[in-house]
Amino acid sequence: MSNKFELLDKINFPSDYKKFNPEELLLLSKELRDFIIEVVSHNPGHFAASLGVVELTVALHYVFNTPYDKIVWDVGHQAYGHKILTGRKDIFHTNRKLGGIAGFPAIHESEYDAFGVGHSSTSISVALGIAVASKLKGEKRHAVAVIGDGAMTGGLAFEGLNNAGTSNSDILVILNDNHMSIDPNVGALNEYLLDITTSKTYNKVKDEIWDILGKARKIGTNTRSFIQKIENGIKSVIMRQSNMFESMNFRYFGPVNGHDVNHLVKVLDDLKDIQGPKLLHILTKKGKGYKPAEDDQTGWHAPGLFNKDTGEKVKKTGGKPSPPKFQDVFGRTIIELAKKNDKIIGVTPAMPSGSSLKFMMDEMPERAFDVGIAEQHAVTFSTGMSANGMLPFCNIYSTFMQRAYDQVVHDAALQKLNIVFCLDRGGLVGDDGATHHGVLDLAYMRIVPNMIVSAPMDELELRNLMFTAQLPNKGVFSIRYPRGAGVITDWQKEMKEIEIGTGRMINAGENIAILSIGAIGNLVVEASDLLKKEGVNPAHYDMRFVKPIDTKILDTVFKKFKKIITIEDGSITGGFGSAVLEYMNQKGYKAEVKLLGIPDKFIEHGTQAELYKLCGYDVQGICKTVKSMLKLQVPENK
Repeated sequence: MSNKFELLDKINFPSDYKKFNPEELLLLSKELRDFIIEVVSHNPGHFAASLGVVELTVALHYVFNTPYDKIVWDVGHQAYGHKILTGRKDIFHTNRKLGGIAGFPAIHESEYDAFGVGHSSTSISVALGIAVASKLKGEKRHAVAVIGDGAMTGGLAFEGLNNAGTSNSDILVILNDNHMSIDPNVGALNEYLLDITTSKTYNKVKDEIWDILGKARKIGTNTRSFIQKIENGIKSVIMRQSNMFESMNFRYFGPVNGHDVNHLVKVLDDLKDIQGPKLLHILTKKGKGYKPAEDDQTGWHAPGLFNKDTGEKVKKTGGKPSPPKFQDVFGRTIIELAKKNDKIIGVTPAMPSGSSLKFMMDEMPERAFDVGIAEQHAVTFSTGMSANGMLPFCNIYSTFMQRAYDQVVHDAALQKLNIVFCLDRGGLVGDDGATHHGVLDLAYMRIVPNMIVSAPMDELELRNLMFTAQLPNKGVFSIRYPRGAGVITDWQKEMKEIEIGTGRMINAGENIAILSIGAIGNLVVEASDLLKKEGVNPAHYDMRFVKPIDTKILDTVFKKFKKIITIEDGSITGGFGSAVLEYMNQKGYKAEVKLLGIPDKFIEHGTQAELYKLCGYDVQGICKTVKSMLKLQVPENK
């Protein structure tokens, strides 16, 4: 690999290329892009977003004195180049692997990672906090927020802009505008940015005024301020409206070509000397420099394994038909239901492909809505429709639903509305790591009054729960399911109502009972099959509901069994197992109960199988726990 990267091989930290000339910066940008392509092609991760900011990354670390100056990336999908240039080039191949570096900037991983940024829209608030703290400490430290135009649609970004505009703090916001998040961006902000970027008159005047401002760097503050006022007035006339960012007291610069590394260096160097809140609007192309990614930016957001020379994605071939992904079962089932129930509406915050709501958006566009990266709005928008007689299915990843918890409590549950929350990526999601694991939803949903909290074990149960949730007067209904495929290939069967708060017995068993919630119950089935071969036959109950919990099953289990295991792909603290213990205490039952699930700590990145093992509830971990409770011999290596 080293022969291909003449300059990059010499760089371990940004200080190693501070004296590069313009031609060397061009070559470094090319090598950095090629390095990302080569490594990610055989160690899958996020891809297109980092390719789009290669030149910006090189320029930022060239101009600013990092890590003293702080760069906050929003979202961290963009930060692969940043990691490679800041001491992690030689271990970049461990990206997202168990024990390796994280897929997002992580504050504990490197002093160059100013903040952990797995969720979106946080950078402006963080950078403002850094700038204010620096001022209070008497430091001359630059704070830079790099935010995508998708992340800019999040409400928190506007809260940060609103506060920063009145703070007079030395903060630079770089708006990376490629009209994409994972899917194409939507909404008025996207249209507004498009107006700016496509106005030839505006850009011609902007370039001429930029030259004047550049020459004015060494003149007095009053003269520079006067020129800026002229600029703002001219731009407002051309755009027929005030510049949105300037109306929030930000000095707006741009748009500029985000793939011209040497021009970016000049612009950033100019902006360093301008005090107060500033916004630089750059135009980039997601997937830049790799044609397949440029042509299909959504598909190449995180493409998996691929041949870097041909662009062909590596797919598993042969064998039996694979079960569908849970998200696809949701995406197809909601269309079936919506065709029979004209009150059903689909809502997602910027994840139409990830949630498979895109199927409905294509077939029934008037009844499916992508609201942008705005989970709070997604929930309250849904409650507004529910209050007016519709039945929204609001599909949000479990980890992102945390951002809208107040809206779930106040706007949905308190109002006793009919709304269905479909929480995708429930449980340990794998190599995206701690920022994306959906481990808290069973706990945080079950403590909310007026909530039904459920989790299907397989595809048929998901369909049946969705069918049940859309029946009249079911209230606020939460259905959570994991990332990835289920276990049933023949899943498109007639849907049936499930009585709220009822579970089902999977295996009668003896001596010990296992209570599971959700798809992790399939590992219990595998473990039980192994145990039966050794003469151990545990009872197994799929509880289906955390709230209301099936008290009839619990009464049966506590009366029959003195050894009980609960298993959940979620937080042990406050989750399903806690609900079982609470009931046992209320009724005065006596039993030895072992709770399996995610311990009270943040779990790192790795494959789902590796993380299940790490937390002790993979197949072997379940077998080990059963044998241990029954005081059977457990091999030390198990």
